[in-house]
Amino acid sequence: MDSINWDDRAFYDDGEWVTWSEIDEYLRQQEWDAKYPNGDRSMIPYFDDLISLAEQYHLETGRHLNLYGDIGELFGAMTYGIKLNKNYAQGADGRLGNDHVEIKTITPFKRKDEVVIDLSGNFSKLLVVKINEEFEVSGRMIDRKDIPGRKGRYLRVKWSDLPMTS
Repeated sequence: MDSINWDDRAFYDDGEWVTWSEIDEYLRQQEWDAKYPNGDRSMIPYFDDLISLAEQYHLETGRHLNLYGDIGELFGAMTYGIKLNKNYAQGADGRLGNDHVEIKTITPFKRKDEVVIDLSGNFSKLLVVKINEEFEVSGRMIDRKDIPGRKGRYLRVKWSDLPMTS
């Protein structure tokens, strides 16, 4: 017989106790299904842990950890379903179907909402992820051919110049 934490029990249904933690997990899954219908939901706990760690560290120390790029990549995986490449893979950060995706992150301490893109990379889509001062995260994806001002090897792309996607 399973041990029941009587403080966690919610109600008795169909011969079994349903606990508050089971209800919370069910509601969390429903929220994730609605919020990230195309994404890899297995990445969500890691994303949540890292963004929380970054925020708490900043609140306690006034400094930033060097993990915003990883947060941006996890956001791309869980939101868009991007399959991430191995660390230090050349050309792009991941794949979305047949497209190679470059992921760039605007950090909360950056003075300008822009990223620098190396156009010599092998990618067909660009995802720019923005983490604001309140550690809220959003992303905008664009096809490479639609990136504004595509001259030279390096290009500055402003957040405000990207179409709103999420």
